Amino acid sequence: MKRYLLAATLAVFAQVAVAEDETHYVFDGSFDDAVFSLENAIVGRGLVIDYHSHTGEMLNRTQGDIDGAVDLYDNADILVFCSAVLSRKMMEADPLNIAHCPYGIYVADRAGEVTIGFRNYPEGIMQEVQAFLDDITREAIGE
Repeated sequence: MKRYLLAATLAVFAQVAVAEDETHYVFDGSFDDAVFSLENAIVGRGLVIDYHSHTGEMLNRTQGDIDGAVDLYDNADILVFCSAVLSRKMMEADPLNIAHCPYGIYVADRAGEVTIGFRNYPEGIMQEVQAFLDDITREAIGE
């Protein structure tokens, strides 16, 4: 019984840790509209989208090849970009912050719920990047 309680407690803490590693918001609209809105929020700040990853398509395409048992997303993309000004500031503060660049914001559709989100960054100067990503994401959802 003690082992079961310990395992259950650890499972709860593991779920909380995962939830704290990312921030997301529900988008009121279609997946395609969410991607378009996110693209506009990024480009509207004068940034260039370096890469548009079609992660959901890749996972769906390869599911059978690796015996994937679960349909993860109806659709999922990640937009990857950088801010020269913000990145330079982060790396001048600590050159090891290169590990956090470039930045990515995802759009995911799971069972008709479309979310836009990003990973959370460590405390300290990287919180400035997190706030920047939060601003972009909130703009994309219409806040």
